[in-house]
Order: sequence, then structure tokens, then C-alpha cells
Amino acid sequence: MLRSLSRHISPTRRSSSYDLPTSSHDRHDHRHWWARFHTRRTLRLALFALACLFAIRVFFGVDYFVTYFGVADDGKPPLYSKYHKWELQLPQHNPDLPFPEGRNGQYIWMANHVHGSGWGNAMQEHLLNAHLAYKSGRALVFNNYTWNKDGSDYSEFNGHLIPSRIPLAALIRGPAAGGPFPPGDPAPRAVVKEYFDQVCPPSERQVIMSDEVTNAYESDSHAGKVLDAWVDKLKNLPGCVEINEASAQIFSIWIFGSKRVLGIWESLKNSPILTEFRWSQLIEDAFLANRHLVTNVSWLSRLFSYGSAYPYDVIPGLLAIHVRRGDFEAHCLHFAKWSSEYNGFNQFPELPDHFEPPPTAGWGEATKEGEQIYLRHCFPDIPQIVQRVSEIRATPAGKGLKNIYIMTNGKKPWVQELKNALKKTGGWDKIASGRDFVLTKEQQYVAQSVDMLIGERAQVLIGNGFSSLTSNIVMMRMAKDLPADSNRFW
Repeated sequence: MLRSLSRHISPTRRSSSYDLPTSSHDRHDHRHWWARFHTRRTLRLALFALACLFAIRVFFGVDYFVTYFGVADDGKPPLYSKYHKWELQLPQHNPDLPFPEGRNGQYIWMANHVHGSGWGNAMQEHLLNAHLAYKSGRALVFNNYTWNKDGSDYSEFNGHLIPSRIPLAALIRGPAAGGPFPPGDPAPRAVVKEYFDQVCPPSERQVIMSDEVTNAYESDSHAGKVLDAWVDKLKNLPGCVEINEASAQIFSIWIFGSKRVLGIWESLKNSPILTEFRWSQLIEDAFLANRHLVTNVSWLSRLFSYGSAYPYDVIPGLLAIHVRRGDFEAHCLHFAKWSSEYNGFNQFPELPDHFEPPPTAGWGEATKEGEQIYLRHCFPDIPQIVQRVSEIRATPAGKGLKNIYIMTNGKKPWVQELKNALKKTGGWDKIASGRDFVLTKEQQYVAQSVDMLIGERAQVLIGNGFSSLTSNIVMMRMAKDLPADSNRFW
């Protein structure tokens, strides 16, 4: 095939002092043979090189070119500016649109949204804030996922530079990030803060403290009552509303960390905020480029068909396990001191695994036995992980499991030790972790969302009941009515 191609695209020779003679004697000259051979060989090598470069791009991603082929890289995290530019160009950013959008529209800006927390915490709050805006008939005003609000481009976390802000468009899609509502739904679309500043200048806003509503209901009210109280309050306020930055979050950590959050579930489950939710193109592309590590994909499919990650159907045979490492051990011991429960969305009554806090040694003091109980459920060691995987594999929900994906922040040597221990149990075709994925630089800083996408699609999940990342995955799985017994915990 290469020889045939070389004949078709071989350049036409021009007359020069190096033209080969055409006499019968010269046709047998060794230089003629060498020139023809050299031209064909060079062309074959060039075509082979191009094929190799294309394969590297398809199989390993663009960062291989950055690292090995000299593309400029300043060593700093990406700033995702193109995603923010895309947000600014959303069609709803038009003051001339009719009510409830445009300059006379209905808006709510939660200036008190969480910052300096992990994406799992920020995401769960953002989705509930978006649902509140939807139920109140107002356009959600959204901002970046923010680690640092001081205006800097970069922040330091555990000795590494990270982006201070990441636009939502790099993480999620759908009505919660400015996407359209379903046809026929008159709800106003979410807008960026810059547009809100244009149509709702500070002089025209009503700024309220969240405790104006919080004080109207019992401190232990469930999230559904919180939602209803805010919807009633917002009915009587003007079009431009801002929640004071200094006030407490509307949906507090005490709500997300307990069964109280489940009081909003029936309303949230049927909301377009969840039914129309989708991960960003950046996240889906990261999954597609690495899906061969967690499921069987033919090399032809990888080479010629990039495919689609949506809809998020179950990947048969895939077990996703969430294993926290690093500083999470200290968090687990803190949970033990205060008899913490699982995160709220990990406490659906139909789930098979429930956690009852053991007795403490006193106010803010854990017993040694209690600490070990918490660590087993919150920070299991490798033998405990292997044992739990074997237990779940033997259940009806675990029938047919053959691949494992490990969602973890553990260091590579520890992850490899875990993979080796799991392999020894036998019967697994693929065992991979996020450490094995090849990601672009932009994908590296949003990799938690890649984990969530895979966890959402797994046949079975074994999660960390104390983690917001796990609870977001469980929430998405329950919203799709996946079998309750396919959601398990350590």
C-alpha cells in the first residue's frame, strides 16, 4: 500500500544538472537505482512517521506533543480562559430579551457561595443553589469554581500551584451552567456574574443576609423546608437579588452532612438541574481518550472513531472504587471524635450499607476502638479494601464484574501495591486508576470530575460514605434509578 501511495504522490522531477541520463547504458547506472530506492524509502519513512504521530495523538493525548515535541509549556497550571470566553457569549446575555430574562428579568446571585473547598463540596452546593433559583423562577447568577477569591491567577495547595478559579464550563454543562432548559420550560437561563453586573448594577440590587430566611425555620429543618422558605421569600423581592457575601451558605455543611439533605430529593430528582445535567466536553474527552483502560475497546474504534461519552449508560462489568488517601486520615479521625454520619446523599434509606457511629469517650473524644471503626469505613488499608471488593463481588449486584477503576489521590507506589493485591484475587481483566490516565494539562486539574463520570457509569460503586465526591456520584446514580444495591461503601 505504501509503495502504491508513493507512486501517486511522488513529486515530478524538474530538469537540473542532477537529472539522470536516459541512454540504455545509463539506465543500468547504479546511481539511478540508488535514487529511486532512496526516494521511495524516504517517502515510506515519512508516511510511517506521520502515522506514528497520529497514533500518539489518538492513544495518548496532546500532552505527549507538549512534553516530547517541543511545544511551549511554561510549567504553570492552565487558566481556562477560552471556557470563560464561551460563557460570556451565551445567548441569554442580551438585555433586550423579554421577561423573565433581559434587563427586566429575575435574578439571584449567591455571593456567599462556597470557596476554598474541594470540587465535590462546591458542586453539591452549586446544584442545590441552581435548583433553588429554578423553583423561584429566577436566573441563577453563576461564577467560577473558586479556590481563592483574592484575584490571583494561581494558588498553592499541598506545595503545588493550582488555578485559583476554574470556569464552570470546563467542568459541567446543562441548565446549572447556563445551558438551555427543556423545550416548553419558561425558566430563565443561568447567567454569568459579568452580565448580572450589567443588568443589575449595585444600585438596583436588594442585598439580603441569609439569616433573614434562616431564622424563619427550625435550625434542624430538612433541605426541602429550606427550599420552600426561600422560594416564599423570593416571591416578594425585586428582580435583582444578591445574598450577602458575608452571610452563611443557604444549604450548609450541616445539611449536606446529614439525612436532612434528603428532604429535597423528590423535588431535585425531577428538576432539569439533574435531568439535563451533563459533564463538560473537556471531561467527556478525557474519559473517551482513556476508556480502553476501564472497558474493552477495539483498536480500530480507538483509531478511527472517537465516539461519544453521552448518554451515561452503565458500563457492564466495571467496578469503581473510591479510595481516599493523603490527609484524609486526619479527617477520618476528626469524624470519629464527633460521631459524624455519612454524607447525606450516602444515606438514602434504600441503600444496603448504613453507618451507626460508635459510642465516644466523651464530648469531642473518640475511643481507640471507635477510631478503628471509622478508619475501616473511611480510610481502609489494602487488606481491608481487597476483602470488601471480594465481598461485593459475591453479591447479585456484583455478578459479571471483570474490570476495576480506582478513584484515588494515593501516590503511585501505593496504588500499584493495591493493584497487585487486587490482581492476586484473580478473575480481573483490567485494573486501572486515574494515575494510569493520560490527560491534557487542562484535564489534569479537573480530574475529579473524570472520576465522577466513571463512577456514575460503573456497574457497581464502592464509595467512601464520608466523601462529597462519593455522595455526588451516588446522587447521580440514584437520579437515574440504578439499582440501590449497586451503591456500596467501605
